[in-house]
Amino acid sequence: MAFVCAHPTWRRTMLSSLMLLVVAWIFVPSAPAADKITIYSGRSERLIKPVLDAFTASTGIQIELLSSGTTELVNRLKAEGERTSADLLITNDAGSLELARTAGLLRPLNMREVERAIPAQFRAPDNAWVGLSGRFWIVVYNTTMVKPDQVKSLLDLADPKWKDKIAIPNSGSEYLQAGVSVIRATHGEEKTKQFLQGLKTNADSQVYQKSSQIVDAVAKGQVALGIVNHYYVYRHLATQPAAPIAVLMPDQQEGGMGAIMNVAGVGIVKSTKHLDSAKLLVEFLVAQAGQKLFADLDKEYPLHAEVKADSALVDRKSFRAALVPLTKLAELREPTLTLIEQVGLR
Repeated sequence: MAFVCAHPTWRRTMLSSLMLLVVAWIFVPSAPAADKITIYSGRSERLIKPVLDAFTASTGIQIELLSSGTTELVNRLKAEGERTSADLLITNDAGSLELARTAGLLRPLNMREVERAIPAQFRAPDNAWVGLSGRFWIVVYNTTMVKPDQVKSLLDLADPKWKDKIAIPNSGSEYLQAGVSVIRATHGEEKTKQFLQGLKTNADSQVYQKSSQIVDAVAKGQVALGIVNHYYVYRHLATQPAAPIAVLMPDQQEGGMGAIMNVAGVGIVKSTKHLDSAKLLVEFLVAQAGQKLFADLDKEYPLHAEVKADSALVDRKSFRAALVPLTKLAELREPTLTLIEQVGLR
């Protein structure tokens, strides 16, 4: 779905973003106008392209964007090896970036700008991948059907009282895989299996390929609750402010695991032929101007400490995040996929 610029909220956002192009010029040095870089992107084009267009406007560096599923892109990089035309890899999930790093596909970076802008917990140890924006796996609820104190934890959604009242992502969702990985690391195999079995029973046929479909189902009252990344809720509200939906940040009770966090991020492909231009893009994305674009356009949490999130979002200082390191998501993935398959989530 394209940006709906005719809506007043989007018009204001896009005007603000255009103003940021001027600011962005300050942060990115000039580069050869004829230069061109290729990005393999696991992100939806409509979410990443406005940010990349801002970079092109600032530098003159053209970008060829190849969008596909993250797993397919990582496998493609492996198959292409040093013959690949890709200069950078962008994904929705730290686990996928870590898999690419451990496969030797990404180049370690020694960039002072990156280390100043992005806290260490949101980067690979060698900076071969760098987080760009944060997202939390939350519960979206219909405000006419649910009171927020009825759900304290994601695990509560396995309770039989929510039978036929929840919507969930399908088993191929990177968000589901990462979220379940964190639950496994926190609560162990058996408790996670029980959670997945309850989730499967309660959702039944309400299993969706797209998170936006889950939010839409909750907004229409087809179900009372859903599990999505937080920004899908705020994007829906940006165009339909009267929708009866709200965000519940789970697992904040005493002893709770904290909200499950993941990051979208970027890595430079090891065999890039355009290293200087690729570094310029990384520098742009982690600088305040680039981070503000992610915050304003995509409703994600910026990782740069000096950039504020959209005021509509739950204040980041008001809730705790789960403590499982992002770098562990890669090693946790295969056992998680096995467990999801055992339970029979579709």
